[in-house]
Amino acid sequence: MTLVKEKKSELIETNKTHETDTGSPEVQIALLSERINGLTDHFKAHQKDHHSRTGLLMLVSKRRRLLDYLKKHHVSRYKAIISKLSLRK
Repeated sequence: MTLVKEKKSELIETNKTHETDTGSPEVQIALLSERINGLTDHFKAHQKDHHSRTGLLMLVSKRRRLLDYLKKHHVSRYKAIISKLSLRK
């Protein structure tokens, strides 16, 4: 369920906004989306894992807050990350 170091660095490389970027909202949203996708696959096999489901809901909420921030302050960056990660609006 955790991200492998190579996968994490690949996500950072594809979503960074400048050369030394590791914490912009785009990078954080991409990392959270990858973790969310991994957890949804986990729940297909473990339907009764309610403790991890709570963690999933917290991740989804955090991603939603970051998307709301981008939508409020940087609309073009918001639209770009939504289309890049194929997320619902």
